[in-house]
Amino acid sequence: MPRLFGTDGVRGLANREITANLALSLGDAAARVLTKAAQEGRRPRAVIARDTRVSGELLGQAMAAGLASAGVDVEHVNVLPTPGLAFLTASQDVDLGVVISASHNPMPDNGIKFFARGGYKLEDALEDEIEGILGSKWSRPTGAGVGRISDATESADEAYIHHLISSIDVSLEGLKVVVDCANGATSAVAPAALRSAGAEVVVINASPDGYNINENCGSTHPESLQAAVVAEGADCGFGFDGDADRCLAVDSEGNMVDGDQIMGILAISLKKQGKLPHDTLVVTVMSNLGLILAMRAAGIATVQTAVGDRYVLEAMREGGYAIGGEQSGHVIALEHATTGDGTLTALLVCAELVKSGKTLAELASQIQRLPQTLINVPNVDKRKAPTNTELTAAVETAERSLGETGRVLLRPSGTEPLVRVMVEAATQEEADAVAASLAEVVARELAL
Repeated sequence: MPRLFGTDGVRGLANREITANLALSLGDAAARVLTKAAQEGRRPRAVIARDTRVSGELLGQAMAAGLASAGVDVEHVNVLPTPGLAFLTASQDVDLGVVISASHNPMPDNGIKFFARGGYKLEDALEDEIEGILGSKWSRPTGAGVGRISDATESADEAYIHHLISSIDVSLEGLKVVVDCANGATSAVAPAALRSAGAEVVVINASPDGYNINENCGSTHPESLQAAVVAEGADCGFGFDGDADRCLAVDSEGNMVDGDQIMGILAISLKKQGKLPHDTLVVTVMSNLGLILAMRAAGIATVQTAVGDRYVLEAMREGGYAIGGEQSGHVIALEHATTGDGTLTALLVCAELVKSGKTLAELASQIQRLPQTLINVPNVDKRKAPTNTELTAAVETAERSLGETGRVLLRPSGTEPLVRVMVEAATQEEADAVAASLAEVVARELAL
């Protein structure tokens, strides 16, 4: 039976795979696992946030019922970005936090992710423990032992916005910024935070109706953001995903600045200030080789992790590092946040524009991306990829031909019967040719 939890919580089609019954049961099980260390004599507390999907309303209520039935007092903060929920879990006397969101997925999907006390996503072992007792019988509290459910939306928004503004030490006055809120969870928060920090803000796609989240907008569809930045004559633009834990940027000419470049900009800035612990940036195996080479040239080491911002965070905490993230736009600035935070990232980049006096294009030019090709090879037995000798030999040959200016990554999908073939090279033509050749080997050798 496949594992219920994926790389970022539980996710699937709302009301078919992610049902109210599942949310209720997960709330019950999570309460038993995550409130074990609750102070004796004090009822455990939980906070629940959601993105703007219509299904989040029913799933949030079911989650609250599950937690309260296990004796947990629950506060709904309703629509709030995932990092906002993480902040509340870290800064208040809260035993666990829950976000109802499917992030960048289409509207019909939804998901559930938990945060432990301190605002950190759960380690695999805790997720397995929750899954292991899911639906099991136990002696539930009754009478006065049942939890209460209340609303704390307004105070949560205010606390989170204040936290965001306090993360930078310069005024953004004079900057004109476009934000694409993906009709998602940061539709109110991001514009408010940037305006409070002094920026002139043009807002697009911030009219959520429960159905339009991520629809041809946000970080997964940046075309309207690119056009708006140019049309408005803005200094830069930022596109968020549905739950606003990721952020991609656009320079004044409408060019994309991805998560790798954003991380590089912030790491170089911190190093110049003497604030980059161990002169190290944490990235995933999917980060472009161009970032690694640029960091090396700047005297910055890189630590690579598996794909997933929680694995980046684990490496950061273990090594005492300050910044890390993913090419997709999850950027973790550990001084200010325990998870990727799109609005925080936008503020930090804007602050660097002000401090440096440079344009975003100039800052991004420090990190020259190498041409990259990604091919998904479907209908294969991905379990055989690590042990197939023909495939291993083909990869080794490709790596020798690419030398230090390229690399190969074969990554089995975590949810589908396919293998992702990613190749980076000095030219796009070389990347395309090597990737196509390896994809043929994968299809032949791992055929079902």
